[in-house]
Amino acid sequence: MSPVLFAATSDVFHGNAATIGYGLAAIGPGIGLGILIGKTIESIGRQPESANTLRPLMFTGLAFVEVLALLGFVLTFISK
Repeated sequence: MSPVLFAATSDVFHGNAATIGYGLAAIGPGIGLGILIGKTIESIGRQPESANTLRPLMFTGLAFVEVLALLGFVLTFISK
């Protein structure tokens, strides 16, 4: 087997492993978003007058969770 073919196979495996790793890492932010939005809706349902206070807090938390997910996505490309 030639060294060039072996190097190409190694790079392909590294890319696939990074993709699978990011896919598994994306489960965390998905669960976090579900809990965050679900609890906010539940709180607004219990006390509708607090909607104006809870909604901005929910969007702030949503932004932080999404930034963590996007950071992991960007790091998969940088690490190569």
